Amino acid sequence: MKAFMFDLDGTLLDTLADIAAACNCLLAAHGWPQHPVAAYRRMVGNGFATLIRRAVPASVLESLDDQSLDRLVEEGRGLYAQHLHDATVPYPGMREVLAELARRGFALAVLSNKPDDMTQAVIARQFPAISFARVCGGRAGMPLKPDPAGALAILREMNVAPEDCFYVGDSDVDMRTARAAGMVPVGVSWGFRGEEEVRAAGAACVLRQTEDALLLADGKLPLQK
Repeated sequence: MKAFMFDLDGTLLDTLADIAAACNCLLAAHGWPQHPVAAYRRMVGNGFATLIRRAVPASVLESLDDQSLDRLVEEGRGLYAQHLHDATVPYPGMREVLAELARRGFALAVLSNKPDDMTQAVIARQFPAISFARVCGGRAGMPLKPDPAGALAILREMNVAPEDCFYVGDSDVDMRTARAAGMVPVGVSWGFRGEEEVRAAGAACVLRQTEDALLLADGKLPLQK
């Protein structure tokens, strides 16, 4: 194996509190019911616009035209951008694990459905010492995961064959992305969705602590096909 590609939210970083706070601020501003932080575990993962649609009351969503919804999404983006780093932290040991993988010669990349500007900002803030080969979030002209196009584009830039790359993530979206691209799908149990979901979605193995990535790199974790 030559490379590791990572999901961001729920995999590298615990971003849930900041996401929930921004969305709840948006909901409160419009007089709509807010959600407990834990509820956002099931709302994230498919891009920011989908997150807002899931957070807004269904009765309100039905009455919104496309332009109104677009404005609401942009309002939510603005709120989140103001509080992108308030409570967001890497999962325990993640900085050290990434540094060790890089030291061993693995190419590292990030592919997220979070808007690209926000993806770039949190990676730069939280992992300043890590030299990622490529960091990509959601952007115009590139379909979101689970479409494999983004992952395949990164692999081409890194000159790495799909079968030589682990894709590490915390959701069914990530496992489907990995399989569609021909990468090795690796789930994590510490993220937003849990071990049961990633196993059901076809994870070849599940990491239960960040240091398990080093065992995976050493070939010491069995992989299921």
